[in-house]
Amino acid sequence: MRKTFFILFIVFFLFFARMDSVKAQGASFYLSPQSGTFFVGSIFDISVFVNTEGNSINAVQVDLKFPPDLLQVTSPTAGSSFISVWADQPFYSNQEGLISFKGGVPSPGINTSSGLISTITFRAKAPGQAAISFLDSSKVLLADAKGTDILKTATGGEYLLAVPPPEGPKIYSPTHPCLTCWSKNNNPTFFWEKESGVTDFSYSLDQDARGIPDNISEGSATSATFNDVLDGVWYFHLKAKKENVWGGMSHYSIQIDTTPPRDFVIDVERVGEVTGSRFFAYFSTNDLLSGMDHYEVSTVDMTDPRATLNPFFVEANSPYKIPFESSGKYAILVKAYDKAGNFVESRSVLSIVSPFISYTETGIRIKNLFLPWWLIYSLVLFLFGLLGVGIYYLLLKKKSLAQRLTKEVAEAEKEIEDVSELEKRIREMKTLEEEAGRQKERLIEKLGGTEKK
Repeated sequence: MRKTFFILFIVFFLFFARMDSVKAQGASFYLSPQSGTFFVGSIFDISVFVNTEGNSINAVQVDLKFPPDLLQVTSPTAGSSFISVWADQPFYSNQEGLISFKGGVPSPGINTSSGLISTITFRAKAPGQAAISFLDSSKVLLADAKGTDILKTATGGEYLLAVPPPEGPKIYSPTHPCLTCWSKNNNPTFFWEKESGVTDFSYSLDQDARGIPDNISEGSATSATFNDVLDGVWYFHLKAKKENVWGGMSHYSIQIDTTPPRDFVIDVERVGEVTGSRFFAYFSTNDLLSGMDHYEVSTVDMTDPRATLNPFFVEANSPYKIPFESSGKYAILVKAYDKAGNFVESRSVLSIVSPFISYTETGIRIKNLFLPWWLIYSLVLFLFGLLGVGIYYLLLKKKSLAQRLTKEVAEAEKEIEDVSELEKRIREMKTLEEEAGRQKERLIEKLGGTEKK
């Protein structure tokens, strides 16, 4: 009986343990609505919800990314959020396109299928397809005293931002036929229809989606051209005058980008062992307005004059495998295109000396060791510096030795002069001694002569 009870206890324990593990498998974030169409200049709300999937949670971290060129946050928090304690104040950046919420609820937490975290108010800035997505740093923390992250899925949303429908004359543009496309043509032309009885038109071109042309007539012509328009999103506003009354407005948006992507450098690296090595070109850049569209690559054997004059480009991505492996000198050309058709070209030269040595504009690779030119130049300058210091110390040592020799020679000459002076004095003393001897002899002789007498 006890054995049977024990087995049943184990079975029930494992069952409920499995049920708890099933519950704790995941939670999800989602936006509401997840899609929709909004007019440029209008304001709309997007709500952030969490589904705990039957689990009790006590904290969430929501990090959202949105396109700042299309959307602008006017208010990050609205509605009755279930979050009662904010770890940090809700944060948003209309420059970087980021929104962040960090908060929670006291124990025992909350179990919900549609818990409102916040409602964000956006303004549609420009026409296009705007995607709002959850970043990987988003979290849902289980109320298990461990802070276990159980976020399994995070569903963002996509929204179409469109120009408001015309209330006045219908507008079209042969130079910019696509309302959501970027163009490098900065001389736009607009045409519009003219109804019977219309006598005047008033129009303007600015960067305000809700701009209003004045009540001053531009004439009765049905077209207008603007020259040298600056980069950015522009709106053509038009209204017609009929029976001395100005009618409703029509709007037409254009997107101009005449600036190519930013300059970039091509890095060439060798991958694999020396005997089976392959060369790859790495490249990347960005565009401030329309964004990057694609890259085109051409690899040229510089010993072939025909290929050098007319390089053939193919669309490719980084890293790009260079189709040359044997010794030689090769040019790698990469064109980076933005969505308006502008491009910037970068060039790198690969010189393969042997299976062991190759070099480009960025440096020299010896087997698997890569030495950038700046390091090589630094080492050369360092060696020249050491050589200069060595020469300086040698010259300094030579000068010191010369000075010491000069001093010793001077001391020796002085000693020689002292010896000469001593010898002279000795000779003088000997002369005096000889003279004294002679005087003594004369004196003795004289005294001796006196004594004889």
